[in-house]
Amino acid sequence: MDKESKLEEEILASFERGEWQSVPNLKAEIARIASIASASLVKDKRVNIRISSRDLEDIQAKAAEEAIPYQTLMASVLHKFVTGRLVEPSPSLTSRSSGTRQKRRAP
Repeated sequence: MDKESKLEEEILASFERGEWQSVPNLKAEIARIASIASASLVKDKRVNIRISSRDLEDIQAKAAEEAIPYQTLMASVLHKFVTGRLVEPSPSLTSRSSGTRQKRRAP
């Protein structure tokens, strides 16, 4: 049995056990969640910072690997940092002088 079929069977069994409940006032709940999602995506402030040209080049290269604009990558990293979801890179990275990035410690 493939993964999708197994998942479907688990969902069906859960439904049959009565574990699912309808959301009261579904339209209002969808509107509420959509409003929260929209508010979290609003970018209403502009910030100018100075960073080294090397760091900017590295950010732009990483953004190109991810196929996203570098400003979007920077905003994402900042958002993850302030929400406590920023994950440190693996300790196997070496120093820049050898051609790769060195793991940076938070101040």
